Amino acid sequence: MSDILNKNIVLVLNRNWQAINIRTPQDAFCQLATNVATALDIAFDDAEDLTSDSSHLARASNIRPVTWDEWITLPVRPQDNAVRTARGAIRVPTVIVAVNFAKVPKKRPKLNAKNIRERDGNRCQYTGKLLHPDEGSLDHVVPRSRGGVDSWENLVWSAKEVNQRKADRLPHEAGLRLLATPRAPKELPVTAHLRNAHGVAEWKLFLNE
Repeated sequence: MSDILNKNIVLVLNRNWQAINIRTPQDAFCQLATNVATALDIAFDDAEDLTSDSSHLARASNIRPVTWDEWITLPVRPQDNAVRTARGAIRVPTVIVAVNFAKVPKKRPKLNAKNIRERDGNRCQYTGKLLHPDEGSLDHVVPRSRGGVDSWENLVWSAKEVNQRKADRLPHEAGLRLLATPRAPKELPVTAHLRNAHGVAEWKLFLNE
């Protein structure tokens, strides 16, 4: 039971039914019990395979907001996760709606090698050469040994041999020049960062993947 309660398997929507977060069942139960959120009781056409990777929007036969008092009385279906309580099994919701929250928060991608590479279009930022992932590496424009920090503005994707040649020097000291000034990417709605890692059928109604 504790394993299920602490897994991030509940999608959170704002009151406009836009995805904004992923929470644990424990968090979801707290929000439902305090009327901060309602759960969505989602039914699909029985004939369809819910493990399919195809979209489920056209064949969701019923989507119904349910308050906590009703939720704890719903029967547990074969496809549902459930937790055992003194009053019996309670279905774990897959999607809840934060009824008092309307915004879609924004965030930047994480600062890591993959996202720096994608920002730079898989090209060496000194030569313009298109690189396979294993041909490039992160370069600190201002080396760490010279006070450079890990930031969007100080990290670029570079060919490994160019990075080795530059070593602990500034670009101009190594006879190199950046093709463009590195910048932080724009913030995107959090929906763009949410991923359906567990393949939950109900999430496919609300995530653009």
